Amino acid sequence: MNFQKRKQKILEQLDRTGEVDIKKLAAELDISEITARRDLNQLANDGLLYRTHGGAMKVDPLAKPKDFANKAAQNADVKDHICRKAAEHINDGDIIFMDCGSTVFRLCQFIKNKKIKVITNSLPVIYELQNCSVSINIIGGEFNNERQATHGKIANEHIARYHAGKAFLGVDGVSARGLFANSELEAEITSMYINQSAYTYVLCDDSKVGKETYLKFAYIDQIEAIITNADDQKLACFKDTALTILQVG
Repeated sequence: MNFQKRKQKILEQLDRTGEVDIKKLAAELDISEITARRDLNQLANDGLLYRTHGGAMKVDPLAKPKDFANKAAQNADVKDHICRKAAEHINDGDIIFMDCGSTVFRLCQFIKNKKIKVITNSLPVIYELQNCSVSINIIGGEFNNERQATHGKIANEHIARYHAGKAFLGVDGVSARGLFANSELEAEITSMYINQSAYTYVLCDDSKVGKETYLKFAYIDQIEAIITNADDQKLACFKDTALTILQVG
């Protein structure tokens, strides 16, 4: 069976059930798990599905534009390991901030059954968490189509009205010198989340650790923890800080 026929069957199953499992997919299509994983990755890159750990979920074209879906699908397994660890630190009754990063977005799948309140500026997070146990507080402001999120003065004023026990945030870079961003809008709203939360977790894959962009917006002691797949060598730069490092495989 060629890729086009496999693609059709995969998409048909997604339409029926909303998700597929790699092991079951391989058995049903009589292909190897390696081939099934490669097919799902290709379809994710085309914006046709959302990769999860061990499978894929249907992409709602009204909820997540292809550019964001593609970004969220990159390094899906790593992001899911990070987010599964993050979800272990979220308990019923928590009030949490979630930003508009593609890694933080993947946290949604692991918290849908938790009785918590999420305050977010991310449109994909809002769509992903609708009709589940999570209560959502939507941050208003100017809509940024590229980031699929709200930013600006009104958004910052909204955040300033609330206090959360925990914040789960992404960054463009993090080192012992601090947190780094590629955008002043992102830096500003991330700083607001940090200021208004009691405990801040930064979720980032190893490519972000040790990376410094042109814009440093916070010192490392302004956050409490990093959840990452970076190895001990990359994380050695934090040995003289009070940071809690939560490593995933």
